[in-house]
Amino acid sequence: MNESGNNSTDAAAADALPVRMLNEYAYCPRLFHLMHVEGRWADNAYTVDGRHVHRRVDRLDHVLPESDDDTPAPTTKPAHDDGDDPPQIARSVPLGSNRLGLTAKLDLVAIDDAPPSGTLGVPKAEAVPVETKRGSVPNNPERSWEPERVQLMAQGLLLREHGYHCDHGVLYFAASRTRVDVLFDEALETRTLQLIERARRAAAPHSVMPPPLEDSPKCHGCSLCSICLPDETLALRQVPLHPEAPTVRRLYPARDYATPLYVQEQGAYVGKKGSTLIVRKSGQQLATARLKDVAQLVICGNVQVSTQTLHQLCEAGIPVVYLSTGHWFYGVTNGLTLKNAFDRAAQFQTVQDADKCLAFARQLVIDKAVNQRALLRRNGHAPDRVLRDMADLTDRAAKVDSIASLLGIEGSIARHYFQNFASLLRPRDLTTDWDFASRNRRPPRDPINAMLSFTYALLTKECSVALLGEGLEPHWGLYHQPRHGRPALALDLMEPLRPLLADSAVITAINTGMIRGRHFKHGRSACLLQPAGRKAMIQAFESRLDQLVTHPAFDYRCSWRAAIRLHARLLARYFRGDVPTYLSITTR
Repeated sequence: MNESGNNSTDAAAADALPVRMLNEYAYCPRLFHLMHVEGRWADNAYTVDGRHVHRRVDRLDHVLPESDDDTPAPTTKPAHDDGDDPPQIARSVPLGSNRLGLTAKLDLVAIDDAPPSGTLGVPKAEAVPVETKRGSVPNNPERSWEPERVQLMAQGLLLREHGYHCDHGVLYFAASRTRVDVLFDEALETRTLQLIERARRAAAPHSVMPPPLEDSPKCHGCSLCSICLPDETLALRQVPLHPEAPTVRRLYPARDYATPLYVQEQGAYVGKKGSTLIVRKSGQQLATARLKDVAQLVICGNVQVSTQTLHQLCEAGIPVVYLSTGHWFYGVTNGLTLKNAFDRAAQFQTVQDADKCLAFARQLVIDKAVNQRALLRRNGHAPDRVLRDMADLTDRAAKVDSIASLLGIEGSIARHYFQNFASLLRPRDLTTDWDFASRNRRPPRDPINAMLSFTYALLTKECSVALLGEGLEPHWGLYHQPRHGRPALALDLMEPLRPLLADSAVITAINTGMIRGRHFKHGRSACLLQPAGRKAMIQAFESRLDQLVTHPAFDYRCSWRAAIRLHARLLARYFRGDVPTYLSITTR
């Protein structure tokens, strides 16, 4: 019996709602869902500044003294004599209540042990919670925002649960160095209890993500706006997108300044010192990189990584990508940064819907064909009949009734494209044979196919990392069928991007002279990139990912790397039903 009771108590404590999350729910239910249900988080200047403001109270946990009275605290504040001793101060105080279903770590609590003389039935200790906020005092009648008052009231309820008298709290605004008293009246208490109940219902694992706020100023400055995608979600719910629709605000960051760290030196060792990664070989330091500047650690071949480094990378949410010596994509080590497993459940459910898979596949093939044809039309010398045939095949793709037929049409379009791919090339190195008439692989038999295979592997890696970051299963696709060792969903995501990113990087590397004949090793049945050639291709590919592009649907600028992450996020939202359709990127 005791064991059963302990288990139920532990379960209640595990399901307790953090008071900080109550603040987020009062501010925006969608933000609450992302943070509390799905475990999403992203920093910006405001959150970093907030941690700096809280650095003192977070340094050490304090314990409140026991109250001498277990009865509920009265709602009237006792008067104090002028000769009372100053109150005790406790910082970073953890409290919880199974009855309220709340848990909290209070920034600061002021406790007065001295009761007013002549009073009976009043707890000896009076507690006043003090919550620190990074900003300035709001210019409104209450001199505070409702989420802040609700958070403070919830802290007061926890203090009352522990036997203290608590009828008001204090908000300290660090930017203006101002204290604002918040009275715990009946209206605020009722509102807080209502929000606690609603937030607990919204915290259920199967809960649906609430709709985004419409054109709300709250989105500006929210660190999760690039994960929430409020304007993009509302735009995609208007199918088709109307020209008169409201402008999509560029809340999504244009680019991420953290970039992948590639380690190709065979026999190298990656360790860490504090928050810095250090690459060594034979006792000699080869390179260093600050953790905040690293988006991925890419291990190429025979390179070792210390266990401590893996732990820190997993904790920081930085994936470790494994490539072979020849840069075949092997896999990823990722930390458990997401709590919500239902994105994958929705993904698997969508895969079982044949109609959705066919509609999704049609759009992928059409978008890829549009991008291939645009690349030939703008930068090559393909005959008009080839461009007409590609357009006709693209129109046919919109009407097919099976994925098998779609594969045939995609193959025909690709044949036209690659037969004219050489017209896109203007090589600087005229001593090398750059002839190219068709795609071949495993192994590639000429320099261009070797470069294409290499950049496709890099693009597969990039898409797989983006999908894993959204909690999706890269190996279970809608168009590409699942197969052992093949990241089918990553191939789905990258399909329209092949000509725009991988093919474009190859063309740039050849036409600018980054790649020359000496970068290849020719064998009887294969042509392989040498280490210097792989390094040059990585530079060309990463430069392409860092270039800014105007998004065709949202009309704001972002880098290609940011666009991949954006569309992986939109794909997850499509699976969950947050948006009705998935749109990939097509060149204008």
